[in-house]
Amino acid sequence: MEQRAVDELVELLDLEDIEVNVFRGLSPEVDLQRVFGGQVAGQALVAASRTVDDDRHIHSLHAYFLRPGDPKVPILYEVDRQRDGKSFTTRRVVAIQHGRPIFNLSASFHVSEQGFSHQFDKPTDVPPPEDLDDFATRWAPYKEQLGDWYTRPRAIDTRYADWTPPDRAEPLPPRHRVWVRANGVLPDDPVLHACVLTYLSDMTLLDTTLLPHGGTFMNQRVQMASLDHAMWFHRPFRADEWLLYDQDTPAAADGRGSRAASSSRPMATSPCRWSKRASSAR
Repeated sequence: MEQRAVDELVELLDLEDIEVNVFRGLSPEVDLQRVFGGQVAGQALVAASRTVDDDRHIHSLHAYFLRPGDPKVPILYEVDRQRDGKSFTTRRVVAIQHGRPIFNLSASFHVSEQGFSHQFDKPTDVPPPEDLDDFATRWAPYKEQLGDWYTRPRAIDTRYADWTPPDRAEPLPPRHRVWVRANGVLPDDPVLHACVLTYLSDMTLLDTTLLPHGGTFMNQRVQMASLDHAMWFHRPFRADEWLLYDQDTPAAADGRGSRAASSSRPMATSPCRWSKRASSAR
């Protein structure tokens, strides 16, 4: 486990309150050209949650990535309290850097209620995470190419059920299944678990779009960036327990690709589902 990295992720998501409905977030001191999209989405959800009563829980979010984030300066999150109803609460968050919006988030919160319940069955052909290689084992043949990225502590543990070499060239079926969890123990705060899942939901998705076309993120012919992101939270969960991230890419055209994904626990309850679109340039 990488408890220190998990603790740093929790600290990263802990925004500073600087005014009513205004929060400030920082980026980790790593060598990145732009802020990781999951960080902005997770911090924006933290900002929205800070303005919502404790009895209301996130049930959906819809977001647009507008501009690359600058990792060298703080990000301001301005929250618009759009609606406070009897059972639903709606918030809109704008992330700002250098006087311009870089990210928009709309989030809806709901008081827990009893009602109908159903779900798809969990896939039965996926090996358990304990039988799959961790990051260090999986990437050991490429550690020279990865440099410091290989040895860096990792807050998120990922175990690929459909692992293929990153330098492959042949097309593959448009499906990607990955076990994910925080690589340590998180505090017992359901808001934090939702924000950590939002953070990690931006991982592994971009590569999924390339599967039918014989490429990976190591293919320098393709430059990719996230455009929009949506999530639906159906049931309580813990982000430090294994979740199966079942991804597929239904379509790609006109320089854009789409992914849909769902997550489920090993015991087959499905806490959430999300979709994402990205642009690519060759």
